[in-house]
Amino acid sequence: MSSPEASCYTVISEDGSEIPSTSDLRSALQKGSDEVKLDTLRKIIVSTINGNPQPTLLMPVIQYVMPSKNKQLKKLLHFYWEVCPKYDDNGKLKQEMILVVNAIRNDLQHPNEYIRGATLRFLQKIAKDIEVLEPLIPICRSCLEHRHSYVRKNAVFAVYSIYQQFENLIPDAPELIQTFLAAESDATCKRNAFVFLANCAMPKAVEFILQVFDQIPSMDELLQMSIIEVIRLDCKTDTSHRARYILLISELLNASSNAVKYEAATTLTSLTQNPAAIKAAASCYINLVARESDNNAKLIVLDRLDSLRSKHGHVLDVLIMDILQILTSTDLDVRRKAIAIVLNMVSSRNVEEVVLFLKKQLQKTQEQDFDKAPEYRQLLIQSIHVCAVRFSEVAATVVHALMDFLGDSNNPSALDVVAFVREVVEKFPTLRTTICEKLIQTLGEIKSGKVYRGVLWILGEYAETIPEIQQTFQELRKVIGELPILASEQRLLDEAGGEDEEKKDEVKAEGGATKPRVLADGTYATETAFTSTQSARLEAIKAASKPPLRTLILGGDFYTGTVLSSALTKLVLRQLELSKDATSTNALRAEAMLIMASVIRVGQSKFVSVPIDEDSSERIMDCIATLGELEDKPAVHELFLRDTKSAYSKMLTAQEKQAAEKKDAEATKTVAVQVDDLLTFRQFSKKAADDLVDDQEDLSRATGAAEAHEDFISNLSRISQLTGFSDPIYAEAYVKVHGFDIMLDVLLVNQTPNTLQNLCLDFATLGDLKLVERPSTYTIAPHSFQSIKATIKVSSTETGVIFGSILWEGPGMSEQCVILNDIHIDIMDYIKPAYCTEAQFRSMWTEFEWENRVNVSTTMAEPRDYLRHVMKATNMSCLTPEGAISGECDFLSANMYARSLFGEDALANLSVERTEAGTIIGHVRIRSKTQGIALSLGDRITMAQKENKPPV
Repeated sequence: MSSPEASCYTVISEDGSEIPSTSDLRSALQKGSDEVKLDTLRKIIVSTINGNPQPTLLMPVIQYVMPSKNKQLKKLLHFYWEVCPKYDDNGKLKQEMILVVNAIRNDLQHPNEYIRGATLRFLQKIAKDIEVLEPLIPICRSCLEHRHSYVRKNAVFAVYSIYQQFENLIPDAPELIQTFLAAESDATCKRNAFVFLANCAMPKAVEFILQVFDQIPSMDELLQMSIIEVIRLDCKTDTSHRARYILLISELLNASSNAVKYEAATTLTSLTQNPAAIKAAASCYINLVARESDNNAKLIVLDRLDSLRSKHGHVLDVLIMDILQILTSTDLDVRRKAIAIVLNMVSSRNVEEVVLFLKKQLQKTQEQDFDKAPEYRQLLIQSIHVCAVRFSEVAATVVHALMDFLGDSNNPSALDVVAFVREVVEKFPTLRTTICEKLIQTLGEIKSGKVYRGVLWILGEYAETIPEIQQTFQELRKVIGELPILASEQRLLDEAGGEDEEKKDEVKAEGGATKPRVLADGTYATETAFTSTQSARLEAIKAASKPPLRTLILGGDFYTGTVLSSALTKLVLRQLELSKDATSTNALRAEAMLIMASVIRVGQSKFVSVPIDEDSSERIMDCIATLGELEDKPAVHELFLRDTKSAYSKMLTAQEKQAAEKKDAEATKTVAVQVDDLLTFRQFSKKAADDLVDDQEDLSRATGAAEAHEDFISNLSRISQLTGFSDPIYAEAYVKVHGFDIMLDVLLVNQTPNTLQNLCLDFATLGDLKLVERPSTYTIAPHSFQSIKATIKVSSTETGVIFGSILWEGPGMSEQCVILNDIHIDIMDYIKPAYCTEAQFRSMWTEFEWENRVNVSTTMAEPRDYLRHVMKATNMSCLTPEGAISGECDFLSANMYARSLFGEDALANLSVERTEAGTIIGHVRIRSKTQGIALSLGDRITMAQKENKPPV
């Protein structure tokens, strides 16, 4: 069992206190009923798997269990024959096994076809025991001619297993199976026989395909799948049948089975690069997505379709409308994937059709019974945004349609529309007039403060004519309401209180009907009917319906008030530049200052939910001061009218440049091969350029061989010392993280002159780690070495700890023990840099509840050096553009983002300031959905700060 070819079994835990003695087991086998024998045999199998074979029970099992006709016992007996010790200490087959072989022979000739079939399946599991198999070969061959298909299909795979291990036992197996395949009528039996030929006699499998070439489209699904697999393998060699294979695979694209269609389409793209074949395969993929009900299968097929699109450019552009039909699916992930593919296929020839379809879908989302309408609407708006920015000819046709959604109750959709309109109005000056007119008309429909801020900024920057400015002011009066705000609100309160004057006089005449009231600090106060009525009236005034912008300001949204003040200031300054009429300009100026002053005054009153904050008040006062001194501050006028628009223009240019660089990098991506790299034989073989089914590539990805190579020094850095040099056993572990597994290669050194028997390395884990299997026991000679491997599964990105001990048998059967040092798993092995948009970052920052704040403590004097130091320590990427953090400044704020292998997001914000002493102070705030990532990244930053070394 110690050979590398030995079978591997699952270790089943058992309680040692419940294991009966050998004599008890023998007695139960001898005297018990079938149920008792069943339970006893199960215990014997578990004990054997766990390393206690109990060879003395082999004969009792043969005597008392084997003759039974109970079907459950017979099936369990096959498990026992599989795991029981069949050879003696000299490696010869035990004499008792002759009885077992005879029983198996009888079962192979049993009149019950299911017993025959189960026994043939059992032969596949013991196909490595030649002495057991040799007497059974004639019976096994005869089962190929049995009347029942269940026996025949298992007989084929029994012959297959035996032929693979011992070809000399059935030397004519390929010819035998070929003859069997020609005469067989059952679909499953034919498929099994064909699989045998495909793996053991490929030329005979190809010969069979050519013989039944015309019947293949009407064959069973399983056999069609096997035939496709053989075609794929045969075409990797220089075959002369490629043309016929392509014709056959093209016909299988119309098969009844979705699995066959998928495999046929995938194989076709690897056999030929003909545009017609590529289109046919892509159409097959699209039909599969439309007909398949499983969303996971749809996503897999869409990934394959996207890969096909990336390799064949504009060949698939004619299918873009067919792909858009996938949007009828109800799953949002499928819709998102389909739209991503479509956006990569959009060109000037088809953009109008795509946008028209997306607009129709956008209108459908307004239906009440539409599934996941808000999320889908946001996705469509973002897609139309991308199309309109890339192709100016459609921008004019969609911008007005999208502006109808500015008043959408779904805030993210409305925000996406604002971002789209802001970008369009900057890039296409010819559309500014009509866009501004539409925005002015929709001011009364907007409900969100964020949307109001975006619209006010656009109007402040791009309302460039006197009529637009006048119209903007006129509409703003409607959405703000009566001015001054405080006086009008107080008048409403007084009017509501007039009808209560008589009650108030009655209360005063009676001396005031009072009652005690408990305050928040626990003290008592006197409350009259008059005061309680007044507070109730105030609440009623607040709850009364008001214009939308007025509602936001009274609700405490003073940030929107500052944006309103800034927009009003820009409009007045632009009116001053355009108009020679001082009277009208002064009227607008006075009205703007009245609005700003009203916002500040009402913010300091009892009518707002929260008082105005100091920053907002200061910002509004700056705007009032600017309007109050129009002639004295030209630099400030330039800042209001030119600099903000210029900053936005630069930001758009930087985004376009970054997107173009990313696209060029993807297009020109090449794999550098060093001159001394080893060459595999596959690189000398002929292979299609579009081999999507490269098994070797899939294998390298699955095993991690395609990842970056590690050098000797990096391997040494992963070695952890587990014991001391003076301990009886020295142990060290090489820790390697591979995907979701942690591999431990532990080296044990016996430093004593004694043989250590029954040595066991016992590991335990803390955190979301799970030990896959328990290491075996070993015997180590004096001053000898032993290498032990252990695998640990990881299920989440949290700091894990592995600890344990080494146990062995000392003198007098006493137990010796050495406690191991802890191994701390580095979370950085699971966190990789990633990128997301600013909107996604803000959304996640608001959503995530776990935050870890780390104070900056470093001797570095340059904020940008510290930013790079934190990025290197946490494997995070910087989302803040390089242009935003360049230049000389004593303050730095940057956003960082990373994603774990498990799909978990990690956000961070760095805010630091350079002090007069030359050091930097500040903090790093880390947010994530789980506590483990936030704490672990905080620990990494703290450890990195202790080094106090800027990155090289």
